Amino acid sequence: MVERSAGREYRPARAELVDGEGGVVLRLAGDWRLGAALPAADALLAQLRGMSAVRRLGFDSVELGAWDSSLPSLLLAVRAHCRAQGIEVVGAGLPEGAETLLRLAEAVPMQSPRVAAPRPRGLARLGERVIAVAGAAAALFAFVGEVVLALGRLVRGRARLRYADFWLIVQQVGAEALPIVSLVSFLVGLILGYIGDQQLARFGARIYVADLVGLAVVMQIGALVTAIVLAGRTGAAFAAQLGSMQANEEIDALRTLGIDPVEFLVLPRLLALIAMTPLLALYADLMGILGGAFAAAVVGGINPTEYAVQTIDAVGWNHFVQGLISAAVYGAVVAVSGCLRGMQSGRDAAAVGATTTSAVVTAILHIVIAAAVLTVLFDAVGL
Repeated sequence: MVERSAGREYRPARAELVDGEGGVVLRLAGDWRLGAALPAADALLAQLRGMSAVRRLGFDSVELGAWDSSLPSLLLAVRAHCRAQGIEVVGAGLPEGAETLLRLAEAVPMQSPRVAAPRPRGLARLGERVIAVAGAAAALFAFVGEVVLALGRLVRGRARLRYADFWLIVQQVGAEALPIVSLVSFLVGLILGYIGDQQLARFGARIYVADLVGLAVVMQIGALVTAIVLAGRTGAAFAAQLGSMQANEEIDALRTLGIDPVEFLVLPRLLALIAMTPLLALYADLMGILGGAFAAAVVGGINPTEYAVQTIDAVGWNHFVQGLISAAVYGAVVAVSGCLRGMQSGRDAAAVGATTTSAVVTAILHIVIAAAVLTVLFDAVGL
């Protein structure tokens, strides 16, 4: 490409169509620079259209001086017009480097501006959401079906999984979760005890704060707190792990080797959570009752021994069974939600992050639904 030397004055740019041997010749002259007065491409194309029976177009750049991207822009428009009209273009007379630039420019097709799709109206948006919810429900049921089939193979001794992974996950979701479960459960019990003491003090029945805290924690609150903590801690971890494996094509490699990912990856996580969530819920019950006892002793002046006796009288084994069954169901919900989102993850870092968030939201939503359903069932059977 010819460059301007210091202090040089540019000649006016010119483009002329002249008759030549066997066709028309585009004669280029002067200096072509952006910002200068340049020949209009529309006028040149109009002149070319006015020439009858043109079958061949050549170039003459003998008098051409310095040039920049303004010249290839004009040449691209001329070549596009000739291609549309079936005119043969001979690039032998172009300046050095111009033909290469034109080939590079034409190698990538020009992108037409994107037009935003019209936003669907209210009824159409409702239909789209209904279809999306139905698709998500179908995917959930299909995944649960695969898990049930894998459990059947496990019972028959035909499932392929590593029990070392199971024990490692048990440690991660069990012992390592004790600190956060302790803190949250104790504070929740303390809040329940404080609020209950304020209300029961009006009736002179402060001792019954033990009944309130004990029944609420053992029947529902302990299992719910444990499940929500595990949804944010363990369910998100499951989704991130499986999402990373999906992005790295490790799950595809397992399928290629003939190993079912549900058996190898999902079953150990599911079994570990089903086993450990009831135990964590029992521990959460204890911490919640201790939190309520602390509030009752500090605010209401209730003796800890009286509080313990009243709690033992109020809470029965049926309440513990209800809480343990709920905890096992919540553990299965957290495991299925986290593994489902992980298996559905895309193959980039952003998709893994979105999968982690979706796993937590899905698990908490399903935990609340399961709690409502279990409450109705327990009441129906008289548990």
